[in-house]
Amino acid sequence: MKNIVCIIQARTTSSRLPNKVLLPLPFGGGKTVLENVLDRVKKSKYINKIVIATTNNETDNLIENKAKEHGVEVFRGSEDNVLSRYYGAAKLVSADKIVRITSDCPCIDPKILDNLIKKHLEEKNDYTSNGLKRSYPHGLDCEIFNMEVLEEANKKAKEKIELEHVTPYIYKTNPNKFKIGHLVNKEDYHDIRITLDTKEDYNLLCSVFDYLYEKDNYFDMNKIVVLFQKKPWIKALNSNVEQKIVCNSLKEELLEAIKLIKKQDLNRAGIFLEEKLNEEK
Repeated sequence: MKNIVCIIQARTTSSRLPNKVLLPLPFGGGKTVLENVLDRVKKSKYINKIVIATTNNETDNLIENKAKEHGVEVFRGSEDNVLSRYYGAAKLVSADKIVRITSDCPCIDPKILDNLIKKHLEEKNDYTSNGLKRSYPHGLDCEIFNMEVLEEANKKAKEKIELEHVTPYIYKTNPNKFKIGHLVNKEDYHDIRITLDTKEDYNLLCSVFDYLYEKDNYFDMNKIVVLFQKKPWIKALNSNVEQKIVCNSLKEELLEAIKLIKKQDLNRAGIFLEEKLNEEK
């Protein structure tokens, strides 16, 4: 029997919305965003153990305390080197397979987690994700990888992007070295955003929980999609929020910067950057 462990990264020092994982959800309730994540992951049929990977910062004592209240193990490590945090957490519980999710996804769907795990095991992949080929809503992202792959990444990864985002060493730096699988939904719902990065995201999530939580504490993706179809105004609550992306190079970052600049009608600045990029070709 493989030891399948879900490691959830969590910290209180988020740049856009500090302490976001400790916000109440539903609004005014006694349950935090982090607790919603924990309770949902516990519904998985395949996950044997959960570990919270948080930082050594004193402010994250709150996260450790909340995890222990729920009988969940905690590993603490570097704030910036999240990859080393994952490796330490995995070693702590002798993991064979590691499911990675983040603590700002309070709608994480245990059925999707189980579909991902099942696919990974059946295809004997090194790494499997539902986020590389986007079809699921932002906020239902999950990935799974083997301990041997994590060990190699922890040993050989050097770039900041690899250390901060944990898995780019696998799917960006070495896509041909590892067997990579993709979980893709039949319908494309990638335009739905139910993750928590900003106040706008929190407003949207409060609305979603107001409509769905009382009837079903573990409402799934299908119920979220139906809600967005019936109440299209909900999507507008965070439509101005840009999803963070992982860029491989300065050029990729500049291309994304140009998109953001043009959204603000700063067209001269956008044209200037485009010309500079063209000069370098």
